[in-house]
Amino acid sequence: MRFPPSWEVNMNRVVITGMGVVAPNGVGLEVFQNAIKSGISGITFHQNLADLNFSCCIGGIPQVSEEKKLEYLTALQLRGFNSSGILYGCMAGMDAWKDAGLEIDPESELDYDSGCVFGTGTSGVEKFREAIYKLDAGEVKRLGSTVVLQTMASGISAYLGGILGLGNQVTTNSSACSTGTEAILMGFERIKNGQAKRMLVGSCSDDGPYIWGGFDAMRVMTYKHNDTPEEGSHPMSASASGFVPGSGAGALVLESLESALERGVPIYAEVLGGHVNSGGQRNGGTLTAPNAEAVQRCIIKAIESSGIKSEDIDTINGHLTATSKDSLEIENWTIALDRKGADFPYVNSLKSMVGHCLAAAGSIESVATVLQLKEQFVFPNINCDDVHPEILECIAEEKIPKKMIEKELNIAAKASFGFGDVNACIIFKRYN
Repeated sequence: MRFPPSWEVNMNRVVITGMGVVAPNGVGLEVFQNAIKSGISGITFHQNLADLNFSCCIGGIPQVSEEKKLEYLTALQLRGFNSSGILYGCMAGMDAWKDAGLEIDPESELDYDSGCVFGTGTSGVEKFREAIYKLDAGEVKRLGSTVVLQTMASGISAYLGGILGLGNQVTTNSSACSTGTEAILMGFERIKNGQAKRMLVGSCSDDGPYIWGGFDAMRVMTYKHNDTPEEGSHPMSASASGFVPGSGAGALVLESLESALERGVPIYAEVLGGHVNSGGQRNGGTLTAPNAEAVQRCIIKAIESSGIKSEDIDTINGHLTATSKDSLEIENWTIALDRKGADFPYVNSLKSMVGHCLAAAGSIESVATVLQLKEQFVFPNINCDDVHPEILECIAEEKIPKKMIEKELNIAAKASFGFGDVNACIIFKRYN
């Protein structure tokens, strides 16, 4: 039975018209692109972690000066401001908006056609700590007027919604390490279904000991490279000894193809489709380990929803955190794609250069993936001279580039797998 015409949903094509990034190895698209092409690490040693008796004293923190902050937020907005994740998210989001040829005007009309899905994990931890100490000291009247906005989960989308005057859906998602990839798919679905013309999507993450301490206690972070931080992150390597924490934000402006063509703006790539699911912590899946069957299903469904075949995928930007699960991830990809050895796509992990940026990982890594399609290159996997033997049983070593290669690319897959056994996979296509 067909629905009446008024009920039919207009399935729009969705493209990317703007991007912004605040990453440990580069703030801004041009600096970031040069860094990933050159294999430049943004991981450094942090004395404050050593002072607090961390085992892992290295991490990826974007370098943002006080002068740089004032390019995005006013001196009044920055008074009492102590939420690094929101700062990174505002910077990346505003850069993406301007990159898409859209204006940032505090006096602009409310834009009901544009919205925002911007994810985070834990927001404003430093601000929350500051507030707790004041409360415990009986200084509730000295908390300041922005403590709620800086510490609520949706603080980042609230800031961006007001700065840009967004009148469509403005919300924050939170799904551990898959947050950023999920946010892109949420915005994609809204535009595809005709509920918005444009969606600013992405994610951000705070940095520092109060975010990273729990992972240090779990002993999932490396402790072997405090003296050689740039060599600390080893995805897909036999010598991998745990992930390196990172932080930052990535942002993309998604837009209906019709709207982008009407505005006459450059297009980075097209979003073909994707899928989000959960392993339910069953069949080998736990709070911290993936259900392999669900991971494979997520990849397969992403391919099906995109209207492509597995052999169409030219490159994969994996989750690949430099833990014991890297080999399992590669195996899951080979099963889902039914491609092995030299037939496998090129695969890389941005985490070798920036660490695991937690809730921001999916969005920062998606920006890197789209840049590869736009500029036709595959960025290198650094610190991977000794590929794990279990991975080499699945795929050919030349599919794990150690240096940047120029390559004709048409379709790229990006996946994120997070704590809680949650999965997200998205398919991007070069726009011709």
